[in-house]
Amino acid sequence: MNLSLDWSVLPDALPFLLQGMGFSLALLIVSLLGGLGLGTVLALMRLSSNRLVSASAGAYVTVFRSIPLVLAIFWFYLLVPTVIEAVRGVHTPIGPMYSAFIAFVFFEAAYFCEVIRAGILSVRRGQTSAALALGLTKVQTMRHIILPQALRTMMPLILTKAIIIFQDTSLVYVISVSDFLGAATKIGQRDSRLIELYLFAGAVYFIMCFAASKFVEARTGRKVAA
Repeated sequence: MNLSLDWSVLPDALPFLLQGMGFSLALLIVSLLGGLGLGTVLALMRLSSNRLVSASAGAYVTVFRSIPLVLAIFWFYLLVPTVIEAVRGVHTPIGPMYSAFIAFVFFEAAYFCEVIRAGILSVRRGQTSAALALGLTKVQTMRHIILPQALRTMMPLILTKAIIIFQDTSLVYVISVSDFLGAATKIGQRDSRLIELYLFAGAVYFIMCFAASKFVEARTGRKVAA
């Protein structure tokens, strides 16, 4: 078999690929920050002594951890505008880009919830009792005593999850969002050079994820399977 590769397409494709990479990194950052924020709220709800609050958060986590991410993307892309229209009576399309951001935040929050909950539970209970005995409120104790220690425990898992999220950003192609891989696909189809563009995209993903995994290992001392 004679496989002829033409890499001359790459220079002209770079501006579009960089634009796609910009979206992928933006989606990663929003997913991390939004997922950690919502995940922290969910983790505290799951640890609540109120059974209704705890059960509600548990149901949320169970639902999102039981479905594939691509299905969640379709849900928010197709279902959310329908729900908004039913409530407001006005058709309000949110667009594929915003759908992707919302889907990733809500989906990843379910996983971060369990990571954060485990981190909180890893802190010895005696520290909570000591903080309360010193006059701190429960909120102050959680904010200043428990969460900072839990964060150090959670950091390897959070950084590893960040690598996985970056890889998962490629799934937004299902709603026609041009992330890095989506941009490579469109250019490859346009110029009939899919093999070259996919090989290049694969090399970029490998380099970035491998470098990130080595960074995590260096900072935490733990092996990462990226």
